[in-house]
Amino acid sequence: MIFWPLRAVGGLIGMALRLSGAALALVLMAVGVLISLTFVGSIVGIPLFVLGVFVMWRSVAR
Repeated sequence: MIFWPLRAVGGLIGMALRLSGAALALVLMAVGVLISLTFVGSIVGIPLFVLGVFVMWRSVAR
């Protein structure tokens, strides 16, 4: 009962971190797609896109 303000603040911080992780994942996926439009850039772009997908998966799955 006495710790509910701390739990509320912790939950708010956790939600903010999950949302920022999802935003970062969207940016990584977009940059990965844009870089992979060229043949040479696909060496970097495809793994960057996959990293973005995994970060998004982790931030949404919590």
